Amino acid sequence: MSVYWGVLFLAVVTEVMWALSLKAIQQEPGVMTLGSCLFLTVLNIGLLSFVMRGIPIGTAYAVWTGLGAVGVVAAGIILHQDPLTVRRVVFTALIVCGVIGLKLES
Repeated sequence: MSVYWGVLFLAVVTEVMWALSLKAIQQEPGVMTLGSCLFLTVLNIGLLSFVMRGIPIGTAYAVWTGLGAVGVVAAGIILHQDPLTVRRVVFTALIVCGVIGLKLES
């Protein structure tokens, strides 16, 4: 696996953390939660920008948003008691299939 794919994985993790930080701002507004969100925003975009040096832009962005969405769905179910339904699992699995296809194509 190239360094770019490893950094893309870190960008996905950062994307999930960023989305969770938005929820944290809603639950506990304050300087710390807002500061964390801003820091994660800059880090997230910086990582994605670096990744696009070695991975095609469409692939990098699709993987980043797709796996980010999957991670946020999982985190919502685990941390915030979001509903776990068969349909959500099926559609989330379709996202994962698309990401795998893009990885195989690149």
